[in-house]
Amino acid sequence: MQKRTQAREASLRNVISRFQQSSAALPDAVIIIDRNNNLEWWNLAAERLLGLRHASDRGKPLLNLVRDPVFVDYYRKGRYQEPLELPSPLGGDTRLQYQISLFGADDRLLVARDITRLTQLEQTRQNFVANASHELRTPLTVIRGYLETFLDQDLPKPLMRGLSQMQQQARRMENLVQDLLLLSRLEATSRQAATLKPVLIQSLISHIHEDAVTLSGERQHQFELQIDPQHDLLGVPAELQSALSNLVFNAVRYTPDEGHILIRWWADAKGGHFSVTDSGIGIEARHIPHLTERFYRVDDSRSSASGGTGLGLAIVKHVLMRLGARLEIDSKPGRGSCFSCHFPAELVVPPRD
Repeated sequence: MQKRTQAREASLRNVISRFQQSSAALPDAVIIIDRNNNLEWWNLAAERLLGLRHASDRGKPLLNLVRDPVFVDYYRKGRYQEPLELPSPLGGDTRLQYQISLFGADDRLLVARDITRLTQLEQTRQNFVANASHELRTPLTVIRGYLETFLDQDLPKPLMRGLSQMQQQARRMENLVQDLLLLSRLEATSRQAATLKPVLIQSLISHIHEDAVTLSGERQHQFELQIDPQHDLLGVPAELQSALSNLVFNAVRYTPDEGHILIRWWADAKGGHFSVTDSGIGIEARHIPHLTERFYRVDDSRSSASGGTGLGLAIVKHVLMRLGARLEIDSKPGRGSCFSCHFPAELVVPPRD
């Protein structure tokens, strides 16, 4: 029995040793946090990336060592579906991506990954897109100005038809540039805490509805509004205007003439909710996970005819991410679509007097 016990202990020591060697070889920081939020174990990368020390930090509360207010808020809320990106607590240009997983009896596994190189590459891409879009604005403005001047003249019909198409494409390019600049700004500020203000959601939706009626024009869509007057929303007004209007205008573009469009705003114990339901052509299930990707199109010819830029839902996604909200899409071909925004309960506020 003693020999079997000794053999079993030797085997367990070998397993522990192998685990320690393999964890030490990981480039990512791995930290085990107990149910009392105290540091229980970590690998060598955690010492390099977060500055932890075995001699002095074991058993200490994690939030005493990683004190960034954004991380503290992320840790305490317990919504770990999305990772968190922050500068390293050791300073410098290093950026870390934190991902927390729950296991056992309220224990947590924290993984911190160095994403400095990826962040630099993403920043380069964003700068290129923003600069290129900015430089395109001036020539497009000049082209549109001359086209409008020519179209005011009495010119032959073939020439007028060509100039009208050129003007239409110039407008489309201007819309694309504006969306690219907005998306670049949202991406650049996504890592910063948003300055939230009370938004008069009823007034905002009313203005969007008026613009949607204008966009509908002679197509005579039937609009229905169901707005809860007892709740408003904290957010960035201009960004919310862009996100919600994109959803409503998409419904107008892809709903047949005289179709029905329902716009709702309501709140409950789970938070605030905004939805746009249409009786349009619908979307196949295989396309839905990709709709928020830049320039993703379900049907190129249909999207081009509608005048969309392919960036609207990407903008919606980034606006909602900044607020900790999420976009839900429910659609079936031939049965229409429902796009819903779900906002955290802490953003729902009573209306101001």
